[in-house]
Amino acid sequence: MSARPLPTPTPPPEPPVEDGIERGKRLIRVSDDRGVSLTERLANHFYRLSWATPFHNMRLKGKYPLKLLAVPDDGIPGDARAGKALRAGYFLFRGLKQPVATLDWRRVEQPAEFVDYLHSFRWMRDLAAATTRDNAVPVAEAQMRAWLTAHAEKPTDPAWRADNAGWRILYWTAYSPLILSSNDLVYRSLVLNSIARMARHLDRGADKAPLGLPRVIAWTGIVAAGLLLPGGDPRRIFGEAGLRRALETGFSSDGGIISRSPLEQVEAITLLAMLRAVYDVRRADLPAWLAETMERIVSALLGILHGDGAPGSWQGGAPLDPARITAIVAASGIRARPLRQARDWGYQRLSGGTTVVQVDAAPPPVARLASNGCASTTALEVSDGPVRLIVNCGGAALAGASLPADLTQGLRTTAAHSTLVLDDTNSTAILPDGALGKGVSEVELDRQEHEQGSRLEIAHDGYARRLGHLHRRTLVLTHEGRELRGEDVLLPGSRRRKPVSCPLAIRFHLGPDIEPTLTADRQGALLRLPSGALWQFRVGAGELAVEESLWVDGEGRPHPTQQLVVSANTGPGGTSIGWLLKKSG
Repeated sequence: MSARPLPTPTPPPEPPVEDGIERGKRLIRVSDDRGVSLTERLANHFYRLSWATPFHNMRLKGKYPLKLLAVPDDGIPGDARAGKALRAGYFLFRGLKQPVATLDWRRVEQPAEFVDYLHSFRWMRDLAAATTRDNAVPVAEAQMRAWLTAHAEKPTDPAWRADNAGWRILYWTAYSPLILSSNDLVYRSLVLNSIARMARHLDRGADKAPLGLPRVIAWTGIVAAGLLLPGGDPRRIFGEAGLRRALETGFSSDGGIISRSPLEQVEAITLLAMLRAVYDVRRADLPAWLAETMERIVSALLGILHGDGAPGSWQGGAPLDPARITAIVAASGIRARPLRQARDWGYQRLSGGTTVVQVDAAPPPVARLASNGCASTTALEVSDGPVRLIVNCGGAALAGASLPADLTQGLRTTAAHSTLVLDDTNSTAILPDGALGKGVSEVELDRQEHEQGSRLEIAHDGYARRLGHLHRRTLVLTHEGRELRGEDVLLPGSRRRKPVSCPLAIRFHLGPDIEPTLTADRQGALLRLPSGALWQFRVGAGELAVEESLWVDGEGRPHPTQQLVVSANTGPGGTSIGWLLKKSG
């Protein structure tokens, strides 16, 4: 077996109809958004300061609702383990624990994601999954009373931040039997009035939430309140108009979220599934535009699922529990096919037989939209049925007890992804404050489908300004999925920057339980899957080695794995390295 030069397929005279693939070249440029401006930061800061003023408090006053018009059904199961922990006396989040007895709702001393988990009241779903209603009520009501004492009268950040307030409306209404079973009429009135106050807070602040998922959450909370509180028809109309705008600006035309994060894509489907349940319980028709948007969002998520039913490790994400993904999609009420080519979202899906190949074919998200964005352009993942063969390390957005925050920064680097790394630097810079800097600004994409399989060619300019090289990766997957041919090419890429000689490494991070064995000539490796199946890897240049790596699972736990590393040097004229991944037997 050898890594021969890649064949150039002859496209068929009449391409297949409705296969979802847009043929030909396309140039993808990164947005010129340079982040939140000083003016915007100051405006947001003063807006949050205004929450403490009597004027803002007056705006939150209004008619006290006497009841909820209905109780929506949450069809998404919670984490029973976290629910049992809460019954035992502590909140559990990514391995971190917060004892209930020492929790001060005014100042929660936990990482930001844990704080949001608490203030959003997402834990009520976990509690409901762990026990009966009678057992859950005392636990939920005790925390509800404590939160109201700390935050009901005075809006503060992060408790009243738009996305936390939006989630809280959804969870308080869906699990209202756990917090409204008391005979204490003063307490019940305070709960209902707090829902109304949060809705008024969002009426005036939803559009001030950051673009993307936070703004969509805020407007979803407004729509839910409009449907579930008496006299809410005007708010519903207002909320639907705002939600439509938020979805249009927060998602690309193909349904992918603008942060490019699969984790946020899952959260968005969860959110809209809960909103759909609100429409259903009120026997109201779901707006046609919302149903169409949900279909695109679900289709985009399905396009980045591997054979095990979980998403790839992209933009800080990790393979979430496949059963949870299935439940969330089912709760959305959407039946759609996987999106094979998400040009705007940036992910390409090649499939043949039992093989699925996913490729990051776009620049990283702009800094203001992704706090855990990764320098992963041209990286790939490969699965054979339920087994992940080639992966990315993933997990940068899942810091917790098992994954220290300083390690998550390393998981965002180009070297933590299965692609070429030039001169041991990132294709897009990761700045000391964690923001993404300069690097990939343009990606050229060309995809062709033919009877023998799929061909994908991607080129990016991430190294052009610093090192003078363009990186071009070409992939060809056969129709039956038994052979994936690749070629990584470095070409002179900048008139202002002469290409320099420097080392390169092409990394292929292996999935858990994949056992590699190098060949004697160090030009190939045999990859044994847990099932006993074999894949062969062969490289046409450079030297192949096996090195240590790690892979982060959906719970944020790192697992030691291995990686294949092709090492070589590139000269001023560039270089070309072909490789082959082939299934044996």
